[in-house]
Amino acid sequence: MALQQLRVCSLLISLLIVQQSCGNTYALPPAIIDNNTKVEKLSDGFKFTEGPVWNPSGFLLFSDIPADTIYKWAPNRKPSIFRRPAGNPNGNTLDKEGRLITAQHNRQLTRTEKNGKITILAERYQGKRLNSPNDIAVKSDGSIYFTDPPYGIKKEQEELGFYGIYRWKPDGTLTLLNKEMVRPNGIAFSPDEKKLYVSDSEKLHIRVFDVQPDGTLTNSKVFAELAGPTDKGVPDGMKVDTKGNIYCSGSGGIWIFSPAGQLLGKIAVPQSVTNLAWGDKDYKTLYITAGNSIYRIPVNIAGVRPGQNNL
Repeated sequence: MALQQLRVCSLLISLLIVQQSCGNTYALPPAIIDNNTKVEKLSDGFKFTEGPVWNPSGFLLFSDIPADTIYKWAPNRKPSIFRRPAGNPNGNTLDKEGRLITAQHNRQLTRTEKNGKITILAERYQGKRLNSPNDIAVKSDGSIYFTDPPYGIKKEQEELGFYGIYRWKPDGTLTLLNKEMVRPNGIAFSPDEKKLYVSDSEKLHIRVFDVQPDGTLTNSKVFAELAGPTDKGVPDGMKVDTKGNIYCSGSGGIWIFSPAGQLLGKIAVPQSVTNLAWGDKDYKTLYITAGNSIYRIPVNIAGVRPGQNNL
């Protein structure tokens, strides 16, 4: 009887483990986030939020793509319009000089100068219009890496015939680095900038590339799989902390992986996450765009700051 009960208990434990894995209930290590910490909604009522980026002056910028607007949010203040029209903006980041870099669905990569003037950095590759620049990562040498899927245009508007990963150099040179991914989307460097992570929203995985000294990409391979109901989110925006852990949007919220590709845990978010950014003075707050809202949650490891080698 005792042996039979032991077998039953063992079976129940096995079923529980399977159920927890399928139900995305992995617990987060306290080193990353304190127990029982939950996301806080900061504002809602937008159309479709994307591209958060923290300005060291103490405010958050984020995109609302269909509203053709970049909004500004600051503590204890209502969101205000930072830029409109804004080229149907998607991903945002800052360059080494603190200027706003924006990937726009009007097929442009732009820079907002300190005086508010908009500079178009890229809109064509070999004479053909880009698809719809999506997300951006700035390297400490000033070069800008961005993805170019077709989410902002119709099929008949495509001119290139592929969806690429590009590097823009400060001298204005635009180089195609990869055109093999199905839907390249979120993009982020490792703290030492020797690895580049790119999410694929259709294949439901993250790929990792080795970044060569000349800035090119080699050794593409699948870093992590993020399978799950796509109506609850897909691999999209992505950021990395100073320990090299990768935080990526996915089904049900934000999936967190170690530098070795081990799933460490997930942050549940009420709406489908589109993107995320580190913020506050210590860069230990994760700001999140999801659905028609913006959220935040405190974490215990500082995030990688845009345009800086963090090692």
